[in-house]
Amino acid sequence: MSEPMIFDGWAGILRVIVVGLVSYVALIAMLRVSGKRTLSKMNAFDFIVTVALGSTLATVLLNRSVPLLEGVAALALLICLQYAITFASVRWPGFQDLVKSEPTLVLHGGSFLEDAMRRQRVTREEILAALRASGREDPDAVGSVVLETDGSLSVIPCG
Repeated sequence: MSEPMIFDGWAGILRVIVVGLVSYVALIAMLRVSGKRTLSKMNAFDFIVTVALGSTLATVLLNRSVPLLEGVAALALLICLQYAITFASVRWPGFQDLVKSEPTLVLHGGSFLEDAMRRQRVTREEILAALRASGREDPDAVGSVVLETDGSLSVIPCG
């Protein structure tokens, strides 16, 4: 017999509502306790935690084989690991060097820095798009463009 595609009964909908409400409240409470940094986008690890939290919440909501308390424990684990990594990064520079990348200059003085662009896999088109988004079009009209640790491009004006 095949799985129902549209409707599988009220019990499934009720489970999603109850589990969703409880897990969402638990997630919000844990995020409030852990601080603003947990959902920041300062580096790749922050992004990974944000995606993992969303994926875990969705799994808890929709996968009947994952009990609510196991899902909440998984959310708590991710938040605790993120807290531990940021705690260690702030206190020990050597640890910070292991988990964080450095910003990379990809355009300076109107010149595209091809080696840095190739290493970071950034195209001219992406840099030009960042220039347009900042209200500029001419690479000569900006001081530099930096690929930040969170993957965004920052346009730094001249002078």
